[in-house]
Amino acid sequence: MTLTLAIDLIAGLALAVAFGGITFFSAVVAPLVFVKLPAETAGGFIRELFPWYYLTLGAVSLIAALTLVVAGRPWAALLAGVTVLGFVVARQGLMPAINAARDAKQPQRFNRLHRFSVIINGVQWLLLGGALVLVLR
Repeated sequence: MTLTLAIDLIAGLALAVAFGGITFFSAVVAPLVFVKLPAETAGGFIRELFPWYYLTLGAVSLIAALTLVVAGRPWAALLAGVTVLGFVVARQGLMPAINAARDAKQPQRFNRLHRFSVIINGVQWLLLGGALVLVLR
Protein backbone atom coordinates (compact mmCIF):
# COMPACT_ATOMS: atom_id res chain seq x y z
CA MET A 1 0.00 0.00 0.00
CA THR A 2 1.36 3.38 -0.94
CA LEU A 3 1.48 6.29 1.47
CA THR A 4 -1.05 8.22 -0.63
CA LEU A 5 -3.49 5.33 -0.53
CA ALA A 6 -3.02 4.95 3.24
CA ILE A 7 -3.68 8.65 3.82
CA ASP A 8 -6.80 8.51 1.63
CA LEU A 9 -7.98 5.46 3.54
CA ILE A 10 -7.49 7.12 6.93
CA ALA A 11 -9.27 10.28 5.75
CA GLY A 12 -12.17 8.31 4.30
CA LEU A 13 -12.54 6.15 7.39
CA ALA A 14 -12.42 9.15 9.70
CA LEU A 15 -15.09 10.91 7.63
CA ALA A 16 -17.25 7.79 7.60
CA VAL A 17 -16.91 7.31 11.37
CA ALA A 18 -17.84 10.96 12.06
CA PHE A 19 -20.74 10.92 9.60
CA GLY A 20 -21.96 7.59 10.94
CA GLY A 21 -21.52 8.73 14.54
CA ILE A 22 -23.73 11.77 14.01
CA THR A 23 -26.27 9.67 12.13
CA PHE A 24 -26.42 6.94 14.77
CA PHE A 25 -26.56 9.33 17.71
CA SER A 26 -29.24 11.55 16.15
CA ALA A 27 -31.40 8.79 14.69
CA VAL A 28 -31.04 6.05 17.32
CA VAL A 29 -29.35 6.97 20.60
CA ALA A 30 -31.00 10.29 21.51
CA PRO A 31 -34.57 9.28 20.59
CA LEU A 32 -34.20 5.88 22.26
CA VAL A 33 -32.88 7.39 25.49
CA PHE A 34 -35.91 9.65 25.77
CA VAL A 35 -38.35 6.85 24.92
CA LYS A 36 -36.90 4.19 27.21
CA LEU A 37 -35.74 6.18 30.25
CA PRO A 38 -37.69 8.40 32.63
CA ALA A 39 -37.36 12.09 31.70
CA GLU A 40 -35.06 13.04 34.59
CA THR A 41 -32.79 10.03 34.02
CA ALA A 42 -32.74 10.61 30.26
CA GLY A 43 -31.82 14.27 30.66
CA GLY A 44 -29.02 13.45 33.07
CA PHE A 45 -27.69 10.67 30.87
CA ILE A 46 -27.67 12.86 27.76
CA ARG A 47 -26.00 15.66 29.74
CA GLU A 48 -23.18 13.26 30.66
CA LEU A 49 -22.97 11.80 27.15
CA PHE A 50 -22.80 15.02 25.12
CA PRO A 51 -19.30 16.16 26.20
CA TRP A 52 -17.94 12.79 25.05
CA TYR A 53 -19.98 12.91 21.84
CA TYR A 54 -18.56 16.32 20.94
CA LEU A 55 -15.01 15.41 21.99
CA THR A 56 -14.92 12.08 20.16
CA LEU A 57 -16.53 13.20 16.93
CA GLY A 58 -14.55 16.44 17.00
CA ALA A 59 -11.30 14.48 17.30
CA VAL A 60 -12.27 12.10 14.50
CA SER A 61 -13.27 15.06 12.31
CA LEU A 62 -9.93 16.72 13.07
CA ILE A 63 -8.10 13.57 11.99
CA ALA A 64 -10.14 13.64 8.79
CA ALA A 65 -9.40 17.32 8.17
CA LEU A 66 -5.66 16.95 8.75
CA THR A 67 -5.30 13.85 6.60
CA LEU A 68 -7.34 15.52 3.85
CA VAL A 69 -4.92 18.45 3.90
CA VAL A 70 -1.99 16.03 3.55
CA ALA A 71 -3.87 14.18 0.81
CA GLY A 72 -4.23 17.42 -1.17
CA ARG A 73 -8.02 17.57 -0.91
CA PRO A 74 -8.52 21.15 0.27
CA TRP A 75 -12.30 21.40 -0.20
CA ALA A 76 -13.01 18.20 1.70
CA ALA A 77 -10.51 19.32 4.38
CA LEU A 78 -12.31 22.65 4.68
CA LEU A 79 -15.68 20.93 5.16
CA ALA A 80 -14.24 18.64 7.84
CA GLY A 81 -12.46 21.57 9.48
CA VAL A 82 -15.65 23.61 9.73
CA THR A 83 -17.24 20.54 11.32
CA VAL A 84 -14.48 20.50 13.94
CA LEU A 85 -15.17 24.15 14.74
CA GLY A 86 -18.85 23.28 15.18
CA PHE A 87 -17.97 20.61 17.73
CA VAL A 88 -15.75 23.03 19.65
CA VAL A 89 -18.41 25.76 19.70
CA ALA A 90 -21.12 23.28 20.71
CA ARG A 91 -19.05 21.64 23.46
CA GLN A 92 -17.38 24.70 24.94
CA GLY A 93 -20.06 27.34 24.49
CA LEU A 94 -23.47 26.06 23.55
CA MET A 95 -23.66 22.98 25.78
CA PRO A 96 -22.89 24.90 29.01
CA ALA A 97 -25.46 27.54 28.02
CA ILE A 98 -28.09 24.87 27.36
CA ASN A 99 -27.38 23.22 30.71
CA ALA A 100 -27.54 26.58 32.50
CA ALA A 101 -30.89 27.38 30.87
CA ARG A 102 -32.31 24.01 31.94
CA ASP A 103 -30.95 24.40 35.48
CA ALA A 104 -32.42 27.91 35.72
CA LYS A 105 -35.76 26.59 34.45
CA GLN A 106 -35.75 28.91 31.43
CA PRO A 107 -37.68 26.81 28.89
CA GLN A 108 -37.77 29.42 26.11
CA ARG A 109 -34.03 30.00 26.29
CA PHE A 110 -33.40 26.25 26.56
CA ASN A 111 -35.59 25.55 23.51
CA ARG A 112 -33.90 28.27 21.45
CA LEU A 113 -30.39 27.07 22.34
CA HIS A 114 -31.33 23.42 21.86
CA ARG A 115 -32.80 24.19 18.43
CA PHE A 116 -29.55 25.97 17.53
CA SER A 117 -27.54 22.91 18.62
CA VAL A 118 -29.74 20.68 16.45
CA ILE A 119 -29.17 23.00 13.48
CA ILE A 120 -25.40 22.93 14.05
CA ASN A 121 -25.50 19.13 14.24
CA GLY A 122 -27.49 18.95 10.99
CA VAL A 123 -25.08 21.29 9.23
CA GLN A 124 -22.15 19.19 10.47
CA TRP A 125 -23.85 16.06 9.11
CA LEU A 126 -24.28 17.75 5.71
CA LEU A 127 -20.67 19.00 5.69
CA LEU A 128 -19.28 15.56 6.50
CA GLY A 129 -21.55 14.00 3.88
CA GLY A 130 -20.26 16.53 1.35
CA ALA A 131 -16.67 15.79 2.27
CA LEU A 132 -17.36 12.07 1.85
CA VAL A 133 -18.80 12.68 -1.61
CA LEU A 134 -15.71 14.69 -2.57
CA VAL A 135 -13.39 11.95 -1.32
CA LEU A 136 -15.32 9.14 -3.00
CA ARG A 137 -15.48 10.83 -6.41
